[in-house]
Amino acid sequence: MSVNRMTTATAPEGPDGVPTPLRGRDSELAFIEARLDALDRGRGGIVRVEGPAGIGRSRILAEAAAAARRRGTRVFQGAADPHEQFVPLGPLLEGVLAGEEPLAGAQRLRDLAGTPGQRFWLLQELGDRLREAARNGPLLVVLDDLQWCDDLTLLTFHSLAAGLSSHPILWIVAVRGGSVPPGVRTTLDRIRQAGAHGLALGALGDRAVARIAEDVLGAPPGPDVLRLARRAEGVPRLLVELLGSLPGEAVTIENGTARLTAGHPAPRELPSVVRRLDQLSDEAAELVRTAAAVGGTVTVALLAELFGRSSAALMTAVREALDADLLAESGDRLAFRHDLVREAVEAGLPLSLRQALSRQAAGSAPGRAPADAAEGGGAARGDAAEADRLRAEAAELSGTAPGTAAERSLKALELIAADAPERPRVIAETIPLLWQTGRAARARALGATALAAGGLGPEDEALIRLALARLAVPFDFSEAVLQARAGAALPGVSPTVRARLLATLAVGLSMSGAHAAAEQVAAEAWETAAAAGDRSAEATLTTVRSAVSFHRMDLAEAFRQAERSAALADALGVSTSLWVPEALWHALLANTTGRTEEALAVVEEGIRATREQGRTAATRMWLMTRTRVLLETGRLAEARADAEAAAPAADDPGPGNLADVTLRYVMLRVALHTGDRRTAEAYAAEATRMRSDGAPVVRHFGTWMLALTADHEGRPDRAMAALDAVMTSPAADRPAYAGLIDPADAPVLVRMALRAGAHERAAQAVAVAEKRAVLNPDLPFLAATAAHARGLLDNDLAPLVRAVRLYEDCPRVLARASALEDAGRKLAATRKPEAVPYFETALALYARSGAEWDVARVGRRLRAAGVRRRPSTAGLSDAWPELTAAELRVVRLVAQGLTNREAAGHLSLSPHTVGSHLRRAFTKLDVTSRAELTRLVRLRDDGA
Repeated sequence: MSVNRMTTATAPEGPDGVPTPLRGRDSELAFIEARLDALDRGRGGIVRVEGPAGIGRSRILAEAAAAARRRGTRVFQGAADPHEQFVPLGPLLEGVLAGEEPLAGAQRLRDLAGTPGQRFWLLQELGDRLREAARNGPLLVVLDDLQWCDDLTLLTFHSLAAGLSSHPILWIVAVRGGSVPPGVRTTLDRIRQAGAHGLALGALGDRAVARIAEDVLGAPPGPDVLRLARRAEGVPRLLVELLGSLPGEAVTIENGTARLTAGHPAPRELPSVVRRLDQLSDEAAELVRTAAAVGGTVTVALLAELFGRSSAALMTAVREALDADLLAESGDRLAFRHDLVREAVEAGLPLSLRQALSRQAAGSAPGRAPADAAEGGGAARGDAAEADRLRAEAAELSGTAPGTAAERSLKALELIAADAPERPRVIAETIPLLWQTGRAARARALGATALAAGGLGPEDEALIRLALARLAVPFDFSEAVLQARAGAALPGVSPTVRARLLATLAVGLSMSGAHAAAEQVAAEAWETAAAAGDRSAEATLTTVRSAVSFHRMDLAEAFRQAERSAALADALGVSTSLWVPEALWHALLANTTGRTEEALAVVEEGIRATREQGRTAATRMWLMTRTRVLLETGRLAEARADAEAAAPAADDPGPGNLADVTLRYVMLRVALHTGDRRTAEAYAAEATRMRSDGAPVVRHFGTWMLALTADHEGRPDRAMAALDAVMTSPAADRPAYAGLIDPADAPVLVRMALRAGAHERAAQAVAVAEKRAVLNPDLPFLAATAAHARGLLDNDLAPLVRAVRLYEDCPRVLARASALEDAGRKLAATRKPEAVPYFETALALYARSGAEWDVARVGRRLRAAGVRRRPSTAGLSDAWPELTAAELRVVRLVAQGLTNREAAGHLSLSPHTVGSHLRRAFTKLDVTSRAELTRLVRLRDDGA
């Protein structure tokens, strides 16, 4: 008899129309159940389900959601759509706001999502709503097709998962394996570093294939059906569609076995392949269909010839086909991910077209594609014409595809003879392309070799030194200054090159902290750039002007110049920019002056744009900058995750000065706020190294980091001694946005100085804070820091209360909590009941930030004020009021008999961090052994 079949991909139905079971995924489902067991015990986390198209990711997610609902767990499910990537946060909002039981405050969240400029508050609100929901029981959040998520969804997912890691929330996300957009790959790397569990779905085994064939056909498959089924190579969706596409008369059931009636059937279109083709642009779909008609593997050069276009013109279409998982790279060729996919695409083409394309491809000789001769190895060293063509392509692609441009430039370099006069120019062109795409070590080696070889004319040497100076800016401020100064001093250099060298020298001096010298060089550079008519130099010099205004405390002018610089750089395009990215200074300036929401928006846009353009170096610079913003907003876990994600690569040249003043500074501050002594010690060692750096700003950062560490350890005298060199340095060369001169650190310095008996130093800090506030009355954050510092210096409640009020609308959470604590401390001396609300609000802010060290300190202040209950704050347990959420997780695992290393593996922490949590828990609970701790856990949990 013939058989009728359904053709759904994720949950196939048998002949009776009943959905079939999930086959061949027993270990994967057991893993999901184990994570749900952990969730029931209060442990959340992240699970990343990864695999190629058709492998069954969505089915695993559906099974996970069903299993969670059977347990009574609240489930939120969302999925991305390739056609709706323009809807910011759409997939995540769909999950939490739709369904039978949407998240509380749905309308408020929708309003925030639809209002421009409310991104920061949307993230805060969404996090608060999820925390509230998690207090009533565990949550499962499912997000499918991460590869199609918009940038805001990616950012929000990672931020929430990191920020809510102490809550019983399990995130299960699915992403296609292989080629994914850069932003998705970065998100995957970050959650992996944060301890996400990976669940890679592979091909099904023969037994599972046979069971699925039986499910679809209604009877066990015979040998001929199994041979056909194996063509799907264990991909469930292809297997179901392959069998489901057979005509009814092609399969019969005889003696209880399904058999083919007439051998292997002809290829047919498959629904999932048709859908993926429909999701492509017309150009990319045409390219995929052409590749299918050609058959086998195909070079881009051949496709370009068939289309009558250059290979560079097909770049976007090729990338789209790769991202859709239809094509894959095989050496220098393209091949279909699966032969069944190629056959399904080909089956949709008219026979006449297939034959015509096949004949045309067969008639194309390798030498008939001159535009790609170098790619195919047809060009030889000394082929100047081919080298010129590759250089022209590199210049054209540098702004949109720097990776491809770098490869073109390197190939041009291979074709140019060692003694050819144009070789130094090509080296100078190649260095910034390599740097932008994350190959800085290779770029520097290329330039250093050219300089060491000698024999360069002044113009050529100047161009190479300019390229090396630009490369050195994020890695070694002093090296950037050295190279730019040496290039500018060469005689006979053209006005344009000299203007760019002087502009790069000025920005290098400014970044290194030599502000007076930077201003002097910038004045000379302006004249040179004006004479040469060089707009690129003007954009960079406008950034320097902004920095100069900042150091003069004219912040309105600093913002005006920063915005002008960013606009100039945007108009010119990234391929001509001298300092990438100019807008980064704008973000730092906004964050330092309390316009943190604006800073975060600028940073996120910078990350998005540079990722899309493939500019790896610039993306990392933006990520480093974001760590500073996240730190100041009290998002400590996210700041730490960003710092780890943007950490310098092993092959980066130089000491990493930009990492010194961002990542290492942030990691130390986070460690101090969280009480992570081991990490703080490690970064204090880095600070000691930084104090001997050639750049003043790095020395200042190192000094301030050591001062913070000493003060944290209760040694304010040592802290002030460390600061002597900075406090007595010329005002013109003090750090711009380093710790001492960040407005929020003025109160920190005042407290430090007063504890050390250095009243004069405290007064000096207050005078600077008040002068800055007076000169910039439109920035309430500056007024808040000045009032906070003044209140501490004079031991006066009125300015402290004023500071608290001024901080209310500022997203600098840690600064606000500090002011609340200081106001409470002053009140507690004489009016303890009035101090309690200040302490409680400060405690809630610190707890929300994950600042466990500060939570413990304010908790002691509350107890001293007569409060014996623990205020209700995020992440704290009623049954264990002494412990933070992180400490409680460690305690419960240790009580189960796990070692520190085993507990670290469960929690995705380092063993020393687990040991640190455990030591604090022993102290707080007044226990001295693991056995005593285990008895206490059983007693409290049984009585809860």
